[in-house]
Amino acid sequence: MEELCIRLAQIYPLPEPALSKFLSIWKSTSYEKGAHLLKTGQISNYMYFVGKGAVRIYYQKEEKEITEWLALDNNFFFSIQSFFQRVPSRLAIHALENSEVFMMHHDDLMQLCEQSHETEKLFRKMITTSLILSQIRMESIQFENAHQRYQRLLSSSPDILRRVPLSYIASFLGITQETLSRVRNAR
Repeated sequence: MEELCIRLAQIYPLPEPALSKFLSIWKSTSYEKGAHLLKTGQISNYMYFVGKGAVRIYYQKEEKEITEWLALDNNFFFSIQSFFQRVPSRLAIHALENSEVFMMHHDDLMQLCEQSHETEKLFRKMITTSLILSQIRMESIQFENAHQRYQRLLSSSPDILRRVPLSYIASFLGITQETLSRVRNAR
């Protein structure tokens, strides 16, 4: 839970007792490598935080899995549309490593936001951060070449190459595995 507290303080430091109340709605669980946290077609009831480990968010397009997001140690992740609109998710989430994950149920969060302006403010800042990261990723795919995207990924997650299969990294970067090989060899 210490990792979660540190990350929350970076986003918006909640005063006591709001912090204690917010932390009380998070539950800790472990997932083995390969386990699904969310399957396509399920409603995403949880926002997650990976304390230690790695997870992948992906979708199926024709016969191909497309990696939409990779979350390694100390990162939040969830199926945004499903979580907020309460509709079946088009995304799936699975553990790439044995992972220690904290999860917060949608209903608990909404109830706490109704009761606490401080928690609502933290949540707004969390969502804003998520939107900014999504826009940065989209702009990266639109305006950067493969080498620039690869370098950006390495600077934000230096150990990603040893923890995530190259096929998922290539998909996340929006390039083929062959292009990824060329970019890696060009260093």
